[in-house]
Amino acid sequence: MTICCKGELVDLSTPRVMGILNVTPDSFYDGGRYNAREIAVEQVRRMLGAGADFIDVGGYSSRPGASDIPEAEEHQRVVPLIADLVKEFPEIRISIDTFRSGVAEAALKAGAALVNDISGGQLDPKMLPLVAEARVPYVLMHMRGTPQDMTSRTAYDNLLVDLLKYFSERLAAARDLGIADCIADPGFGFAKTREQNFELLAGLAAFRELEAPLLVGLSRKSMIWKTLNIRPQEALNGTTALHMLALERGANILRVHDVREAVECIRLWEAFPGTDPAGFC
Repeated sequence: MTICCKGELVDLSTPRVMGILNVTPDSFYDGGRYNAREIAVEQVRRMLGAGADFIDVGGYSSRPGASDIPEAEEHQRVVPLIADLVKEFPEIRISIDTFRSGVAEAALKAGAALVNDISGGQLDPKMLPLVAEARVPYVLMHMRGTPQDMTSRTAYDNLLVDLLKYFSERLAAARDLGIADCIADPGFGFAKTREQNFELLAGLAAFRELEAPLLVGLSRKSMIWKTLNIRPQEALNGTTALHMLALERGANILRVHDVREAVECIRLWEAFPGTDPAGFC
């Protein structure tokens, strides 16, 4: 299974790593840490050196209860930075983490190679047509409502069945518009309780029937640190443990804060006797 980024086919039969770069003041783990341009560039240099295949740049915090911000502010946080990163690292594959088509369009013009949309195109009807016209890969995530109200939208008839139905419908809508490279993200932590997140992880293999690469974002999330009664800053060990479970169930891309540790996790998983990466995509 491959996706096309910047004219290059990226093979996802071997799991890949997407490094997170949040340029926000209020993200749950690293808010405010990389807002200075020079610090952000150096962090990207470290992530690429550690083996990141993609860098996911986001300027809108999607943690539960995060404040909404104007589109112009999000644009200013991410677009100039993306242009700088592409200039500094010409071969970089940047994912723009946004649900706003205007921000996505500007980011793609600045050099981003794919779009990561937490709303699956539901918060901006112009998003899917934009991605189709741009002919870039599209990460389609599951979320109910918005980051401001999603914690109140956790009632499901059957979690896995409901999510599979959602993805069948949203993937069909994207493919009907001609989006060739769709990636499914089940949205850990988005409109799901801690117990539902673990249920989702346990049933992750069911998403293979979608015939789309699977992106998993578990890094330092509350299902880990609330279960262990620790802080997000102490949740790296728990993240790695859940990454191994996600790989066993078919994850093709791990979206992470800690690139080196995720790369090591993938290498160990690949070295385990009986592992067949091609069987999970």
